[in-house]
Formats: sequence, C-alpha cells, structure tokens
Amino acid sequence: MADKQFRIIFMGTPDFSVPALQALIDGPDHVVAVVTQPDRPKGRGKKLSPPPVKVLAETAAIPVLQPTKIKTEEFADTLRSYQPDLIIVAAYGRILPSSILDLPALGCINIHGSLLPRHRGAAPIQWAILCGDKEAGVTIMQMDVGMDTGDMLLPAAIPVTEDETAGSLFTKLSDLGGKALLQALNLLRKDQLPPIQQDHSLATEAPPLKKEHGCIDWNKSAEEIHCFIRGMDPWPTAYSFLESKRFRFFSPLVSEIGSDMMPGSIVQADRSGLYIATGKGVLCVGELQPEGKKRMSVEAYLCGQSLAGGQKFTAAQ
Repeated sequence: MADKQFRIIFMGTPDFSVPALQALIDGPDHVVAVVTQPDRPKGRGKKLSPPPVKVLAETAAIPVLQPTKIKTEEFADTLRSYQPDLIIVAAYGRILPSSILDLPALGCINIHGSLLPRHRGAAPIQWAILCGDKEAGVTIMQMDVGMDTGDMLLPAAIPVTEDETAGSLFTKLSDLGGKALLQALNLLRKDQLPPIQQDHSLATEAPPLKKEHGCIDWNKSAEEIHCFIRGMDPWPTAYSFLESKRFRFFSPLVSEIGSDMMPGSIVQADRSGLYIATGKGVLCVGELQPEGKKRMSVEAYLCGQSLAGGQKFTAAQ
C-alpha cells in the first residue's frame, strides 16, 4: 500500500476545516467529494452564505454535497457511489451514523481539536484555554459511534502562550490539523499508523458554549478569570455589568498589585489598564467593549469616560 493514492470523501464546514481540505488538495490523494452543511443565512440581510469548505471545494472543482439529513440509506448510497477508501472529518458539525462510519474500507478519520482524551466534545479549543492548559493540540483519530471516544492515531501538540485566546489558538490548531493529517496518511500508506486506545478514565468534556456562559464570576481568582476571558474571546466574549451597562473584556493580565476590596470592585483605572479585584488577586484588563460601542483600549475609553475606584462590576444588570 506504500504507493497507494487514497480516494477520500472530506466532511467539514467552518474555517477550521479549510487547511485540512487544502492539504488534501495539495497532497497525493484524490478528494472525490466534499460533504458540508447547507448554506445558512448570514449578516443583517440574512443572505444565504456558503460554508468556507464549500467555497474551497468549488474552487478546486470538487463535487459538493450539502444534505439536510445524513441518517438515510439514500445518502449512504450516494457516498458509497464515490467508492471512498477513507472518509476524513474536520468539524463537520453532525454526529455520523454507523451506516457512514462503516462505509469506507479504512473507516472514518477525524481531526479533533484537542489532545485526547482531554476535551471531548464540540468546543475543545475554547475549553483548553478556559481550563488553563499549558499545552494544546489536535488528535487524528479513528471514529466510532461515541463522542470522540475512538482510537487515537496521531497526536500533535503545541504550547499555549500566556496571551493565547480561543481565536488565536483556533488558527494555530487549524493549520496544525492539516499538517498532522498529511503525516498520518503517509504513515497509513506505510502501515505504520497503529491505533492507540484512549484512557477513558482521563477523559474530560468540552460542551458547546452559549452567550450566557460569558458572564464573569469575580469571586474566582485572577488566574481563573484570566483564562476565562481569553477562552471566551472572540465568542461568546466575557462580560460584566457596571451601573446596568454591559462591558465586555479582552486582553487580561494577572496583576502583581494587591487589594482587599470586594470582588468585582475597580481598584484603579489608568492608561495601563483597568484593575479589578477578584476572589484572589487583582486582574488587569487591557481592552474593553462598552455596550453599543466598539472594542477599544482602556486608555482610549478613559479619554472620554471615567472609571472610578470603588465602582463595582456585577453579574446582573
């Protein structure tokens, strides 16, 4: 199988999937079809917008399938007609039924955005930041009927920097996923990609986030809130209320100054940042977004508005 070119069906939808598909297009294998989510309304005009994966596939003249239902025998037959050796999945957005998992001779391979068994689920990149992980990565894995429970084939890791956000890590892991995928396929061609069973006792979950999950609990430590703000950036963003107005927070740092003020209280605000007391330590916020305004530096905000020591941010309006 050393010289074999795989016939591949690729399943993916968002920006995260694009580098993997591009790597396959540039590689030695043949992408016979791409499966992605249907076009969705986007923007104020609610105009139908194609998924990023569809845009790339059409540019490369690859057939695109956008089923509304995938758990049908008709759709399984459609996939079967392409005679795939492999189905490769990267953030497709739906759980695959056994009728698809069992279809290709070499099974279905997933690019998961974490170092399994840690952070199984829909939002592994955000949860890596939220949990304060010092290392993140992707795992090329063999899919089964469980939620990210299949055997691991190839992990790839990178360090998480102190100023890493979910957005910046998303980009890094997206690129890493494409590179790791090509490495895994080359090893598979040489029969050098043995599956490794996950240690299920070490598994953690990474459930999807919602808008309301961004509310800051100032009773937590500065370290925890530092991770929280970065993990919520760029969505759903971390926020709190001051005098009934919502403020969103970005670019946090754990400050070395001390305070005995109540959690959520403003310790000081100057051109260096907004210093807020927490349950343990003081957090410095470098950027904020006042309600109805654009994101800006604290220094820029203070040019036209004031933030006084002793004012307190709260979880509710």
